[in-house]
Amino acid sequence: MITDNRIDNGKAFDWGRTSQDYARFRDIYPDEFYRKIHSLGLCTKGQNVLDLGTGTGVIPRNMYKYGACFTASDISENQIEYAGKLSEQEGMNIKYITASAEETIFDDKKFDVITACQCHFYFKHNIIARNAYEMLNENGRLAFLYMAWLPFEDNIAHESEKLILKYNPSWTGCNETRHSIFVPEDYNKYFTVSESMIFDVKVPFTRFSWNGRMKACRGVGASLPQEKIAEFEKEHIEMLEKTPQDTFDILHYCAITVLQRRPESL
Repeated sequence: MITDNRIDNGKAFDWGRTSQDYARFRDIYPDEFYRKIHSLGLCTKGQNVLDLGTGTGVIPRNMYKYGACFTASDISENQIEYAGKLSEQEGMNIKYITASAEETIFDDKKFDVITACQCHFYFKHNIIARNAYEMLNENGRLAFLYMAWLPFEDNIAHESEKLILKYNPSWTGCNETRHSIFVPEDYNKYFTVSESMIFDVKVPFTRFSWNGRMKACRGVGASLPQEKIAEFEKEHIEMLEKTPQDTFDILHYCAITVLQRRPESL
């Protein structure tokens, strides 16, 4: 279990509890997202890449086709188990380790790129900044990646958020608006910002897959007791049955911020 006073007002959560749904319903980033990452010269052929907070290996598995050599870590043993199974099923040679981002340490200057998708806000940045600097080669880059639905512009997302908050008032993953990824001052000694962008995407869902996506979020599957998860799911399905169509797009925004390693620390 993880407890962080910055997240959900200190309410404990455990991604391992929702690994099955996470593997099934959270591999949803559109091709445009991965193409944008690749267009920035990240995760390309010949590069050694470390993915922190990999979850079920979404970034390395989807970027694998571009030819990089991937290593990935996650604090949850269950998440890593699913990541390994999914990669093996697809014939992918990805090295996975169970470790927190802060405890993921490799030999000096091993990597060309370090990625962190949907997890940078959990980091102890004073540790990550220093470790990333040491693990990246002289031209290495650290990329923070993020995608979130926009509840003030999408009614299905808005109503789904309201329902999550009914069952988990402590959840702080709500009320997202477009914004660039904030880079804490801890990185200034070691990195400079080389790229920062945001762009909108429409992500397709069915009633079934959107319900699964909501179940697999931190505010539900990772933190609620099983009986409350079941109650949420029943009420959420009833809500979605009132939508006019079984298939729909949910408006999201994506954010990418790339940090360039300084030649030497100041």
